[in-house]
Amino acid sequence: MSSTTLQGTPNPEAPNPQLPIVQKLRIRYAKRGRLRFTSHRDFGRAFERAVRRARVPIAYSSGFTPHPKISYANAAPTGAASEAEFLEIGLTRACDPERIRASLDDALPPGLDVVAVVPAVSGSLADRLEASLWRIEAPGASGLEVAAETFLAAEEFTTPRMTKRGLRDIDVRGAAVSLRVEGSTVEAVVRSTVPTVRPDDVVSALKAAGAEVPGVLVATRVEQGPLVGDTVTDPLA
Repeated sequence: MSSTTLQGTPNPEAPNPQLPIVQKLRIRYAKRGRLRFTSHRDFGRAFERAVRRARVPIAYSSGFTPHPKISYANAAPTGAASEAEFLEIGLTRACDPERIRASLDDALPPGLDVVAVVPAVSGSLADRLEASLWRIEAPGASGLEVAAETFLAAEEFTTPRMTKRGLRDIDVRGAAVSLRVEGSTVEAVVRSTVPTVRPDDVVSALKAAGAEVPGVLVATRVEQGPLVGDTVTDPLA
């Protein structure tokens, strides 16, 4: 049973009740350079340390082991860079969002950069992250344009992926909204699905369609948010 009501008021019957949430902020951050290899768990630890260093008045859950009120949403896979990662925090007092942004950015290592902080609006942040725009650099690749045409012409295009439950076929075509090739760069708009279609799934599908991709991929999530047509828009707007 949750120890906090929907309004953020602690349940007085729960052990170790905490101060109520009076403000929720949504945060956009980036993973850049070598920090793209930071796992989601490692980032979580780094962010909690940054919250303490910046003296952000974070709210905590009630109970025997209180946890900071931080909600993560649709994190990028380890190894992928991103300009559009999001989370939400609950505070015990109202703060200036720009001050929080600057304080957290200073407290995090370069490469984990806080881009924007805004007050949360109604509705779920996760529900607004409908799709992602990925830019995939594939040095030395050939046949990408023809493979992209074959991929887009198919009604279904699956690729195998090893999951915790064993080998599973992932329908990449069903999640792909658009796919564009320019030289050795692929830009793909991909819906947020379960399981998530990752940049390496897109490349695996292109390989299956005939492309040669001998180099090491560098994938960057350029945007993540509501899908308008085939364009991904800012969820904090």
